[in-house]
Amino acid sequence: MKHWDVIVIGAGIIGLSLAIDLNKRGLKVLVVEKSEPGREASWAAGGMLAPLEVPQALRELASASAKMYPEFVHEMEDESRLKIDLRDQGALIFSREPSARESVGLPDPARSLEPAINGPGADGLSPCFWPERSVDPRHLTAAAIAAAKHRGIDFSSGDQVAAIETADGKATGVRTAKTRFAATLVVNCAGAWAGKIGESQSGAWASSSAFPTLVEQVIPTRPVKGQMLYVAMAEKDLLRHVIRTPKVYLVPRSDGRLLIGTTHEEAGFDKRTVPETIQKLYQAALKLVPKLAEARILEAWAGLRPGTPDNLPILGPTATPGYFVATGHFRDGILLAPVTALVMGQLIAGERPGFDLHPFEPGRFSDLDRSSITPQRRSSPS
Repeated sequence: MKHWDVIVIGAGIIGLSLAIDLNKRGLKVLVVEKSEPGREASWAAGGMLAPLEVPQALRELASASAKMYPEFVHEMEDESRLKIDLRDQGALIFSREPSARESVGLPDPARSLEPAINGPGADGLSPCFWPERSVDPRHLTAAAIAAAKHRGIDFSSGDQVAAIETADGKATGVRTAKTRFAATLVVNCAGAWAGKIGESQSGAWASSSAFPTLVEQVIPTRPVKGQMLYVAMAEKDLLRHVIRTPKVYLVPRSDGRLLIGTTHEEAGFDKRTVPETIQKLYQAALKLVPKLAEARILEAWAGLRPGTPDNLPILGPTATPGYFVATGHFRDGILLAPVTALVMGQLIAGERPGFDLHPFEPGRFSDLDRSSITPQRRSSPS
């Protein structure tokens, strides 16, 4: 059987970025993806790089990752020969309470920076400006896939990992519905599906003594659905800044597309869009920017963010030697990709990370069982 140094489960931006980091460290890497690389949460994301919008425990990692982004994108563009839309015009944020962020200090920053905004459409909320970036996640993910292949990283797509195999208490590879792959180290970057690996070990393979034993550790991720849409603005530069309100956010792209999002729904693995929900998002955007009445709707979709019980990512080694986890980034997988690749690469290489990862250790959920993390089916707006 062919053998790799590391198997990365999941070809979203987290798994791809880590695979590239490990390849740079001289390791032979295989990425195993259940469907098509880059077509799940990363493809569906908004791409706002907003380090101050994350939980307090995550601020240091998020801020470091945001600072890494220009070089991160430059490297992906250089190795893939693809262009990535990274924008640094900043964000206008409308909130119910005065923000802790520093405003540009203009008397009316919303109308000064974005004349198309309808003041009353923001429900009288207080706006401020913040100098953050945004990126097109589809561009980024496509470039990461191309960069990984350019580096000689192997891929196996369309075959979901069912379990982590072990021998003598150590990880030895993964088992899929079709085959087995052997490696010294395994990293679970499967996003919302991370917790399903090892969920069911029944059947002939699980009971056969001819195969290695399997890891039974619970990784408590759950899918959190988000619906959103793209429109083509009638004027390419109708909006230049990311705009966030409690009801909707707007993320302009350099080619004239505008992303309108999003919902937060506990709906299991259902990725269907609901026309009424998409229309509600569009109407909220239209109230804020009336000229969007001239926009053309391009597409609507839903993605599944990987949530965790405490809304923090899961980063680090598990109780099984050789088995690591890097998942549960919820809304911040795009933002946290560069720093996640860095710290996980350091851990896997046996180095000491430059950040305190204790709040994100997989072991913090050791007392949970699977039944306690099954979400209720309900929905709520963004």
